[in-house]
Order: sequence, then C-alpha cells, then structure tokens
Amino acid sequence: MTEHVRTEMTNGVLTLTLARPDKKNALTDAMYGKLADTIEGAETDPSVRVLLIRGEGDMFTAGNDVGEFAAVATGKSEGSRNVIRFIQSLARCTRPLVAAVQGRAVGVGTTMLLHCDLVVLADDALLSTPFVSLALVPEAASSLLMPLRIGHVRAYEMFALGEAVPAKTALEWGLANRVVALDKLDAEAAALAQRLARQPAGALIATKRLMRNGEALVAQMTAESEQFAQRLRTAEAREAFMAFAERRPPDFTKVS
Repeated sequence: MTEHVRTEMTNGVLTLTLARPDKKNALTDAMYGKLADTIEGAETDPSVRVLLIRGEGDMFTAGNDVGEFAAVATGKSEGSRNVIRFIQSLARCTRPLVAAVQGRAVGVGTTMLLHCDLVVLADDALLSTPFVSLALVPEAASSLLMPLRIGHVRAYEMFALGEAVPAKTALEWGLANRVVALDKLDAEAAALAQRLARQPAGALIATKRLMRNGEALVAQMTAESEQFAQRLRTAEAREAFMAFAERRPPDFTKVS
C-alpha cells in the first residue's frame, strides 16, 4: 500500500521512507509503484536536488514480499511489474541518491544500494543477496554492478551462497561510504544529503551521467528480468517457496 512509503521534502532533499516495519519493510507491488512514481517525478521537479532512501524500524528492508513471489511460483498470480519500474527509475535517476541502512538489507535492499551515490550504514547493518537460495537470479543490474564494485569472487559468493556481509566488511569492499553508530545513522545521512543539496545541481547531474550509463544498466536489467521471470516459474522456485512457507529447509536435489 502506498501509505507504506512516506515522502518528506526538506531544503531540497526528498526523503523516501519505507514504512512497513511490522513486516520488516518487505516491498510490495504497491510500494514499488510509489517509489517509482516518486523517483520518476523528481526528474521533472527542479525543487528536488537530492533523494534520500531510508527504512523505518530495526531493518532497512527484508526485500521483496516473499508472499508475492510465492503466488507467482505457485501459479496464483502473474506477478509484480512495478519492481521493474522501480529499478529502472534508479538506473535513470539523475539526482544524487543517498541511502541510510540499518539492520538487514535483503535482496533488492542490497542491490538498490549499487545505484546510490552515497551509502551510510549503521554498525548493525547486514547486506545479503540470497537470490540463488530462492532458485532465482540477481536483479537491478547487480549481475553487472556487483562484480565491478567488489570483484567477481566476492560477488559470486554473495549471490551463490547468500551469506550476509556485515557493515564493516561492506565498507572495506566499497559497498558503502561510511559506517556509523545506529543512533547517528539518520543524522549522518541527512547531513550528507544536505551537503549535496548545496552543491551546484547541474554539475552533480553532469558528473553522474559521466560516471554511469543508465541505458546500459536498463539493458542489463531487462536481460536479468527475463531470466528472473523464467526462474520464478520453475519447480526449483516452487520448492523454495513451499519450504519457506512450511518453515523447513528446501531440498533441491529431488527437483528436476
């Protein structure tokens, strides 16, 4: 629901807050739609100089709502499309993107950070990309961006094994700009966003365009999305989501 994404404008900084803490900020199709609408809208609003993404509660986001994935895997739903709009809006965003991350950032909660220009982690942050564990593939152009950022061997381990990377390690690997105490997270991210908002906007936009090819990232996202959609309808995915619902370990050895 759109009320699960709050927006607030302060001195040129548009803050987007994931506000579904009772569900660990798991992202629904409606939430993706609100995020995409807001980011796309900022492109034509000269008053928006910086976007800041944060999560309410003790977790940045648990990633995509697993219930929606499960509905597709079991044939009960055609699946979400707003997620594609959201990740493409990140790739095409010309405004600086800042993220404030506490607790777990799962799946898209981590891959969206690869599109952010400044990332601040609380010292309790844990980043994970457990796509393969759900019989899926990486998304948000992370199959391209993650190896470029942290190297092939680290990226493959993050994707293939799905183990969480703690904040200090994420900083050392180049997935974040800084790590701060949890009680300092929002203030630090807001201060950085305000500093960016005071910089010459045109120069920031031009610099970002030189550093990132948004259309190349969208092309990678399209290739990933095709594989993702196919994988979501496989017997492996059905086993993964049935096991999740039944609170048992999946057994992929018996899935052909």
